[in-house]
Amino acid sequence: MTTTPSCPPLQQQGVVLFSHGSRDPLWRQPMEAVQARLQADRPDLRVCSAYLELCTPDLPTATAQLVQQGVQHITIVPMFLGTGRHAREDLPRIVDALRQAHVGVQFEVQQAVGEDARMTALMAQIAGETAPRA
Repeated sequence: MTTTPSCPPLQQQGVVLFSHGSRDPLWRQPMEAVQARLQADRPDLRVCSAYLELCTPDLPTATAQLVQQGVQHITIVPMFLGTGRHAREDLPRIVDALRQAHVGVQFEVQQAVGEDARMTALMAQIAGETAPRA
């Protein structure tokens, strides 16, 4: 089987769910649930979470672990509701450093999940369910 750089073989693709982080250990539970669900749905991927601050692992540590496992293509999914300062300034700076540290590994950064129209619709649906209908 031959592969191209744009389509690495199974288990050579990784996804990092990137979020802010919190000192509160309960804050991680929803992120870990998303990670577990994605890993169950897509066993062909290596999935991990990474945090900007206040939690471990940080993005450089998480990506280094994936690279050590043979991952050659890493998709970073910003788990933010919008593209604020962290997604607009901090994340590109970190990813630039990752590209320099891991030459030959492809890094792809998705838009913030909250900017996906499906997420907007889901949040509106959930919010609408809480209000009684007239």
